[in-house]
Amino acid sequence: MHQKNTSRSDDMSSNTNDRNIAFIGLGNMGGPMAKNLVEGGYNVTVFDLSDAAQQQLAQTGAKTSTSPKEAVENADVVITMLPAGKHVKSVYLGDADATELTADGLLSHLPSGTLIIDSSTIAAADARLVAAAAQDKGLEIIDAPVSGGTAGAEAGTLTFIVGGNASAYNRAKPMLQVMGKNIFHAGDNGAGQVAKICNNMLLGILMTGTAEAINLGVKNGLDAGVLSEIMLQSSGCNWTLEVYNPYPGIQEKVPASRGYTGGFMTQHMHKDLHLALQTAEDSGAKVPMGTQATNLYDGHNEQYNDKDFSSIMGYFDDSVLKDV
Repeated sequence: MHQKNTSRSDDMSSNTNDRNIAFIGLGNMGGPMAKNLVEGGYNVTVFDLSDAAQQQLAQTGAKTSTSPKEAVENADVVITMLPAGKHVKSVYLGDADATELTADGLLSHLPSGTLIIDSSTIAAADARLVAAAAQDKGLEIIDAPVSGGTAGAEAGTLTFIVGGNASAYNRAKPMLQVMGKNIFHAGDNGAGQVAKICNNMLLGILMTGTAEAINLGVKNGLDAGVLSEIMLQSSGCNWTLEVYNPYPGIQEKVPASRGYTGGFMTQHMHKDLHLALQTAEDSGAKVPMGTQATNLYDGHNEQYNDKDFSSIMGYFDDSVLKDV
């Protein structure tokens, strides 16, 4: 894997023809991403099942559409940000359970040379299936899942983790640079998804471990804030302690201090952990800690699926969830 240092002033002359973008999927992540592209000077046509989401983008200067097929008319580039692999296959292949392209798939309606950027987080096998079908039609495609959450999407500081050939990657970079700060090329198609779920599996492990350690200290009379600071300055330091503490009141601008709202929902972490386990099973990799984190989120997701994933703190100390 290598990183390309990016800035929004980077030369875009090699991609001046890619000005017309169809953006499909305007959720908490997709909406702000599409908005940044509009503000970056691209001609963006959007589609989402939610008319309200489309109208919100229309207010920023985007053009709305009534279907994915209408959205991609005259598009040089198609970007998708969808919830799961079944949605990606439904859009591009024409059926959520498809194993090959059907007549209803969007790939059947795109002219040769169109660039596809799928920023959904899905199984690597699904990404490779869609990529193979796209390439058979003469289309360029990358999987480009993101890290950085809704705040990163709004600020245009996302990290993109890209799988695809060099040609498609280089062509996509100017658009990714408008939406993100760090762009990584992980390898061929599917590699972006593998790297993303490795990262999120580790994040799930770190979050559950941090919550467990803080609870152990609190149950033995320590102040959660003092203990967090001690671990921050010691060998237990990690990202969750630095910027995403799961215990309420330790850090001001994190979900834990606002009722575990406004962040990366438990249902999404739950999905990503299961993608990691599936990938591990497919490849014969041992993931005992990933498995344990998944088990914890399995139970937590049943009741708190719409709360931030740091609410796993409540598994160890249910008092933090009494008012949420």
